[in-house]
Amino acid sequence: MSTQIVLGAVLAGGRSSRFGSDKALALLNGRTLLDHAIAAISPHVGQVVVCGRAGGLADRPQPDMGPLGGLNAALYHAVDHGFAGVLTTGCDMPVYPAQLPALLIGERAAVVEGQPLLGWWPAPLAPMLDAHLAGENNRSIRGCLEAAGGRAVPLEGIALPNINRPQDLAALQKAQ
Repeated sequence: MSTQIVLGAVLAGGRSSRFGSDKALALLNGRTLLDHAIAAISPHVGQVVVCGRAGGLADRPQPDMGPLGGLNAALYHAVDHGFAGVLTTGCDMPVYPAQLPALLIGERAAVVEGQPLLGWWPAPLAPMLDAHLAGENNRSIRGCLEAAGGRAVPLEGIALPNINRPQDLAALQKAQ
């Protein structure tokens, strides 16, 4: 699938409770984690949007909906702007492997096993996600994936850093 018809979404609306401060703004090699996430997904998509924070797409249908609120906003942005679907990443994920889009993109939604913020969501799922968020559920990405009839994709032999705590960031900085 051409990158021109794929929207990239960096989900950045979390509370960073385990990190203790806004991890999207934490620095890695002089750049914010948010900037790293944007740069990592950019080569694989036609446009990148940031979801869930000031200056980006507001959660849909209301603020503080967690990652699904940001995903819902991105799906409606994709529908409104002619994108076939949305590749997602988290603001705390500074790496997006080159082979990942080919593993994820398909007719159904897909996420990486163990890293559900890394996913593919076809644009026609927007109304389903609206209905899912309106229902009584725990608002987990895994629950949404199940409701969408999606799949979890294993990543064998690929280490993906995910920054949840300050020590995760320190370990990544030390390793580089």
